Amino acid sequence: MKLLTYITLIFFFSLAIISCKKDRLLTDANASLTINRDTLNFDTVFTSTGSITQYFTIVNPNKQKIQLSSVKLMGGSASAFKINADGIAGPTINNIEIEANDSIYVFVLVTINPNAANLPFVINDSIQINWNGNKTYKHLQAWGQNAHFLRNKVIDINTTWNNDLPYVILGGLQVAPGITLTVNPGVRIYSHADAPFIVNGTLTINGTKKDSVIFRGDRLDEDYRDFPGSWPGIYFRGSSKDNQLTYTIIKNAYQGIVAQDPSGNANPKVTLSQCIIDNIYDAGILGIQSSIKADNCLISNCGNNVAIALGGVYAFTHCTMATYSSAFINHKNPVLFASNAIKQNNQTLTNNLFANFTNCIIWGEGGTVENEVITDKQGNNTYSITFDNVLYKVTTDPSNISFNSSIKNQAPLFDSIDVTKRYYDFHLKAGSPAINKGKATGLTIDLDGNPRANGLPDLGCYEKQ
Repeated sequence: MKLLTYITLIFFFSLAIISCKKDRLLTDANASLTINRDTLNFDTVFTSTGSITQYFTIVNPNKQKIQLSSVKLMGGSASAFKINADGIAGPTINNIEIEANDSIYVFVLVTINPNAANLPFVINDSIQINWNGNKTYKHLQAWGQNAHFLRNKVIDINTTWNNDLPYVILGGLQVAPGITLTVNPGVRIYSHADAPFIVNGTLTINGTKKDSVIFRGDRLDEDYRDFPGSWPGIYFRGSSKDNQLTYTIIKNAYQGIVAQDPSGNANPKVTLSQCIIDNIYDAGILGIQSSIKADNCLISNCGNNVAIALGGVYAFTHCTMATYSSAFINHKNPVLFASNAIKQNNQTLTNNLFANFTNCIIWGEGGTVENEVITDKQGNNTYSITFDNVLYKVTTDPSNISFNSSIKNQAPLFDSIDVTKRYYDFHLKAGSPAINKGKATGLTIDLDGNPRANGLPDLGCYEKQ
């Protein structure tokens, strides 16, 4: 019994010694810390708007706790960066204890003040970490970009945007009825998550092969730059007419282009030439009883590439519509859906539908879709869809499409598709069944501006060179 008591006392005494040792601060200058990142890089941050918050960890790998005498933002309170270490805001945080084999987080964000620069500019700072007479530095770098900031803006006079600074849309933008917004080559338009681009008047985009006009979300950091649904999209409302988009890139929206109601004249409501609509969560192009003309366009990796509801008038020539299921876009809807009906207030409305697809590719892979072309005819309205020289993928041909010289279920052999790396090149490989299978249309160049073969052009938006 005495022996057992003695052993028990030794055990608890040993635990007490170990516990006291762990509670004692390690003051040895040779004590090391592990910091998981040397540099924090912030992608382009628009002036006046804050960045996402980044962080790094400071790990104490030792068997005793250690005290950081300070975590210090070297630029002080005037720095564009702000820090928070172990729940305490800076610019200097003193006497932070880290338990043995434990760690703390240091959070960093940046808000950059406007200046006179047109081009992106770099902002640098560093964080100094001090312990036991040692010091190390964590480098901070951010790219700032001045911009035109438009918050809940209504454009009510004819306006031209030039390529001096990007345009950042916050809260939404509207072009008033009867008003024209002209966007010149090279303009970049970044919309916040709650900022639709609404056109009640006319939108004219004059992009060029060298200087396309780009619409995208305003989150440019790595985790969000390829995120679909990061901004609402472009909406052409009932009073809108005569919209012309040339060499325009629309990406990462919830919906790319939505055209609603007929045009107010005989022209298409929206004309797209040499455009790319990519990585759209819902519909790349949605027409609701509207009229759209699209030439040499790529509509890629969308929830629905092209969706038509309540009929209308549509013409797609030399367009590639393709979607590959990925972590971002679950390919569960057909590439093309065309209906002359819509449900409203528990009623089904119908209308005439006229749609011509010429020299197009309609293709999808992955996901759960078997038929990449779905049609829906209701009522007694005129329903006319024509595929002239179209490569498409279905299990059964829709009975209400007229097919002329078209190719079914032959893979188009795109140049390079790597879903894992999110790399998509929709040019045609040698041997593609789409080569020389088109008909003359009057479109003499492709999306790249390269000449098309005289008389026997390739299908899709790219001509094999």
